[in-house]
Amino acid sequence: MSKKLKKEELENIQGLNQKFVNAKLSLADAVLQAFAQWKSIEGIRADFRVSEDELTKVYGKNAIIDLQTGEVKDPPEEEEIKEEK
Repeated sequence: MSKKLKKEELENIQGLNQKFVNAKLSLADAVLQAFAQWKSIEGIRADFRVSEDELTKVYGKNAIIDLQTGEVKDPPEEEEIKEEK
């Protein structure tokens, strides 16, 4: 003997199933975007390291660079550091 869902039951379960599928697709898209951003960030970090190495050669290993103004300062001397404490 075969039974059939009522129209309302079928529509309800189909709607819930569609919501579930949409949620899975949305999550998958978010994960893919996160992976793409991760790769992008890794590339930016690599570029930053190269630029940092170039600036280190020009201005010195411990130079302090203000990223807002571009001002480059020499690191404080050891005595100055002790005085600040």
